[in-house]
Amino acid sequence: MYQFRSLPARLTAATAALALLSACGGGGGSGSITGGGAAVTPTPTPTPVASTCSLSARKDWVQAQMNEWYLFPETLPASINPAAYADVQSFIDALTATARAQRKDRYFTYITSIAEENAYYNSGSSAGFGVRFSIDTAARRLFVSESFEGAPALTAGIDRGTEILSIGISVSTLRTVSDILASEGSAGITNALGPSTAGTSRVLRVTDAAGTRNLTVTKADYELTPVSSRYGAKVIDDGGRKVGYVNLRTFINTAETPLRNAFANFRAQGITEVIVDLRYNGGGLVSIADLVNNLMGRDRTTSTVANYVTFRPSKAVENETVYFAPQSQSIAPTRVAFIGTTGSASASELVMNTFVPYLGNRAALVGTNTYGKPVGQIALDRSACDDRLRVIAFALENANHQGAYYDGLAPFMGATCQAADDVTRQLGDPLEASTKSALDFLAGRSCGAVITSAPGDSAQSDSIKLRTEMELLSPERPSTAQREVPGLF
Repeated sequence: MYQFRSLPARLTAATAALALLSACGGGGGSGSITGGGAAVTPTPTPTPVASTCSLSARKDWVQAQMNEWYLFPETLPASINPAAYADVQSFIDALTATARAQRKDRYFTYITSIAEENAYYNSGSSAGFGVRFSIDTAARRLFVSESFEGAPALTAGIDRGTEILSIGISVSTLRTVSDILASEGSAGITNALGPSTAGTSRVLRVTDAAGTRNLTVTKADYELTPVSSRYGAKVIDDGGRKVGYVNLRTFINTAETPLRNAFANFRAQGITEVIVDLRYNGGGLVSIADLVNNLMGRDRTTSTVANYVTFRPSKAVENETVYFAPQSQSIAPTRVAFIGTTGSASASELVMNTFVPYLGNRAALVGTNTYGKPVGQIALDRSACDDRLRVIAFALENANHQGAYYDGLAPFMGATCQAADDVTRQLGDPLEASTKSALDFLAGRSCGAVITSAPGDSAQSDSIKLRTEMELLSPERPSTAQREVPGLF
């Protein structure tokens, strides 16, 4: 949900890794930028010594990097006792507490594993059931929002719309979701589902169109496909009008080829109206966000500004102006409908915001308001300890210098259309509520009420309120994959 370019290669959009700085808004020693970014020159890493990876040494290193790179240095505590914190992440949480209270850094700065993150960004490698879960806390219900090809859940017949009724290690230990939520909250569901390690099995009592049954599903290693082979890219016939539809699950390197293929098909068919479905996309590499922008930039030039990347004053040398770079597969969109939810963040928001100055009210946000992450991370690496610090280091703005959408993009978009996320229909189905609303917008038909800044605002319709009562399930300490693919288990 937070990456961008790569360092020294380039910072990626919302949280990618820089070798020392480079990824989706992240960056580091030899990392990457995530959330959008520029190439930065990291401080040379000293030769490791025996005490390099002690807890105190790791915390000292984190504090030094924060003092050097953090976008909001004025919010860092004047004094803090590192020894008071039991682990590195707790120490980081204390360092960023003021910025978090100001909604500038909502746990966007964190420590992770270099090996784990590289595996995810390079190929989508992860371990689990291979689904996204959404939870209705009020009704105490758990649903599958999406199921991934090649992963255990879909192989077992669990797909979008399946409701999980009970969870257990065996049939005799099954506990209802309702009871778990009532006594333990969403953390209880996370615990019941077990660790994200291959070989972990759970019995799930499920219900869907095929009926109610018990299934034993075993977590396994798999590679997440960023563009679904089932519904990720297609052309929708809307009453004789051809509309391009692309659903991007996450901004990782393996998204490049399917994205290029999708837009090449749109271009060959003369399509200029597209739906870009980012409803659960928490972000990823800025390089892939740039690619999406460029694939919709056939009518832009290499001197046309896409966005600005701005570091703290002491790092102004790293600031970057990103220009469009049209590709051979690019189209010139006349209207674009971006489907988003509160699960849409970072690189997803960067793409939407990029087109505000150029399409105005011909670009709409459909669904609900987005998460609100107008900043990106760089990745700072300490390879001797397998530590990658993802630190918020830069702000993102479009060509009109519009940014600071910490409360979501709805107020910034030229048009918005409230729509429900209808899990009873597959993503990309023309009759699915958000997809239908997007088609209505593109056709100039009424597409729903305006999205309010706050998803739970009382002005929302009952159907929208129902959707916003559902939220993607997230553990307290998500893995890299779970940060970028909200709801992933």
